[in-house]
Amino acid sequence: MNFRLSVLFALLAGALGALGLAPYGIWPATLVSLAGAFILFDRADSPRQAALTGWAFGTGYFALALLWIVEPFLVEPEIYGWMAPFALVFMAAGLALFWAVGFLVAARAREGMRLLTLITALAVAELARAYVLTGFPWAGFAQIWVGHGPDLLLATIGPHGLGLITLFAGLALARAIAGQGALPVRLLGLLPVAAVLGFGFVLAASLPPVAEGAKVVRLVQPNARQDQKWDPEMIPVFLNRNLTFTAQTPRPDLIVWPETSVPTLMEYGGPIFEEMSAAAQGTPVIAGVQRREGARLYNSAFLLDGATPTQIYDKHHLVPFGEYIPLGDLAARFGLFGFAARDGQGFSSGSGPRLMDLGDLGRALPLICYEAVFPQLSRTADRPDMLIQITNDGWFGQHSGPYQHLAQARMRAIEQGLPMIRVANTGISAMIDPYGRITHSLGLGEAGYLDAPLPQALPKTLYARSGDWPMLGLLILASLGLVAMQRRNI
Repeated sequence: MNFRLSVLFALLAGALGALGLAPYGIWPATLVSLAGAFILFDRADSPRQAALTGWAFGTGYFALALLWIVEPFLVEPEIYGWMAPFALVFMAAGLALFWAVGFLVAARAREGMRLLTLITALAVAELARAYVLTGFPWAGFAQIWVGHGPDLLLATIGPHGLGLITLFAGLALARAIAGQGALPVRLLGLLPVAAVLGFGFVLAASLPPVAEGAKVVRLVQPNARQDQKWDPEMIPVFLNRNLTFTAQTPRPDLIVWPETSVPTLMEYGGPIFEEMSAAAQGTPVIAGVQRREGARLYNSAFLLDGATPTQIYDKHHLVPFGEYIPLGDLAARFGLFGFAARDGQGFSSGSGPRLMDLGDLGRALPLICYEAVFPQLSRTADRPDMLIQITNDGWFGQHSGPYQHLAQARMRAIEQGLPMIRVANTGISAMIDPYGRITHSLGLGEAGYLDAPLPQALPKTLYARSGDWPMLGLLILASLGLVAMQRRNI
């Protein structure tokens, strides 16, 4: 095949693969996409061509998957709008380098081992992408299964284990399409992967009804669009919505407001806290606020019990270039600031995860926005009874970003076997049970509140106990085995 045509096909195949992600949810498209990438790789004439094929495939995939990344630049288009296309191109092309390296490594393997090496290399690349340089696991292969049944395997093997199975499914499909031998024989290669994924579908169909406890949580969503959120004329509108929704009867056991929903620094919030306390009528409230401590600014969550904030949690995994700028003082000299903070250093990182004691409801692990993207941040030595994500998805626009962010929150619930309370400024707010099912929700762009029974937690899952360590060990052993086989046949 012509080299340029091969790269073009890889680019298109990558874009096709992103259709498996929310809001599209067409998971067969991702499997077909992976099959196409494996076929193109197998026909590459050189390691260089293989690497460029992998890079084009990744660029196409991430360009569509991360299309929402232009949205923050359009909140203030007169200042940042010109950066939007560059941000998308550089982000997609940069993340695709992880896959290009995987394709390059596999292309240097001996004939007969290249596809198996590619599977291993891509799995290693995805694990690295989740951790290197603070990590960015968004749009991982496992995310295509959210809400489809195989996502329940996350409780046992985690996102990288399910991602590895997805890669094997793509390889099996590639061999069925373009492998050697009779078609019935090639189709047999699909059976093992189909059995594993089919088990997930069957398991989902046989799940028991939602086990709801007696406690009720109120999710408050003011529909504060990001371009209006800090508008002096709109600030009292959104605050009054939150207070009005909070005051409604009958009374719940807990009320949750979204990220940065208190429109002032914590140290100046006394009058607002009194209004919140009056509206809550004795019900504890968890809300988001910004607070300053000395020269440091934090993005925080707090529990309001009475009129005094207690049990403060400071977000500790910040968004690079969003909440802080690396080498911020130097960047500020060139007019570069984090979107969510207006000084050079932006927000400071908190000391780490912290459980909130909610009395009869149990203990909650708060996650602020982006932190729910990382599986490891939902694992704590002392297990909570629930996860609470407060978020400001107004940054993500109205198309794919909020839905993908919600999908990852659902994954965290399954992985930990815990209910997830998710509250967003603009949506999507939802109560999620430990199987990742949405029991109650408020749609995108909707102002309102809902009272949802808190689902009961499941026993601690295998993935909650082990994290990604078994997957890392498996990939190390697989890599060592492939190296040994390669040397034996030199």
